[in-house]
Amino acid sequence: MTNQKPEPTPGVVVIDKPAGWTSHDVVGRTRRLAGTRKVGHAGTLDPMATGVLVVGVGRATRLLGYLTAADKEYLATIVLGASTVTDDAEGEVTETADASVIGESDLLAPITSLTGSIMQVPSSVSAIKVDGKRSYARVRAGENVELAARPVEVSVFEVLAFRPGERAEIDVRVVCSSGTYIRALARDLGVALGVGGHLSALRRTRVGGFGLDLARTLAELENQFSVVPIDQVAKSSFPSVVLSDDNAANVRFGRKIAEQLPAAGPVALFAPNGQFLALYERVGDEAKPLAVFA
Repeated sequence: MTNQKPEPTPGVVVIDKPAGWTSHDVVGRTRRLAGTRKVGHAGTLDPMATGVLVVGVGRATRLLGYLTAADKEYLATIVLGASTVTDDAEGEVTETADASVIGESDLLAPITSLTGSIMQVPSSVSAIKVDGKRSYARVRAGENVELAARPVEVSVFEVLAFRPGERAEIDVRVVCSSGTYIRALARDLGVALGVGGHLSALRRTRVGGFGLDLARTLAELENQFSVVPIDQVAKSSFPSVVLSDDNAANVRFGRKIAEQLPAAGPVALFAPNGQFLALYERVGDEAKPLAVFA
């Protein structure tokens, strides 16, 4: 008889990603630590960035698409006076200007214009696919890629510190919707000020309800690997409903149920004993399944 390893406890690991690692690198290390290939992440971080990377293990990987849609919070440093091909410090400098003419009071108007519901052109060196090929791959192959603007929400864009000079530096805090590029905010701020700009440091401090207070380094996970259980993840990330025994039985089979949900969806449904069963959405007076986990 072949001994099969038991499936690891389904849940998420909140990892403080180190600089220089890709999100794929982190997933690879987590697969080894968890003893399963069923591992994924909710929202890519660039190699230069550090901070919160939410990694799903086991059945919890099916939650990741819904967790990816959560808002995100960042601390970043923007350099004024130099534009780069990647809109960050890792790319070749394409233009320079003297940013010493910029004072802190000059930042207010352009930052205000980049706050709220805005149309943002993503960095050309991004993972967005153009005719089936990643934009960054096209740029690296020498192509000139122009991506379409897309709607994003920047709910907070605030200056924490300003260091004037020929290459002025600004420390900022940003809270934004999924799909917002902080590199593009740095680029657009520099353009608005007439001196160019790029991102020199980025740290993600929160994804939805998962913050740095829950994050663990890879070294800590090497010593003791554990996950936030899927029941707890669902309860903390979505509106929730505890079902009757009859409705819980129907949900286990993915059937529609007559249940008034507190939100349009996704809503986490739980059995009377507290077990997480499924994510459902409201359709008229009924609730129908998005994903069943029981």
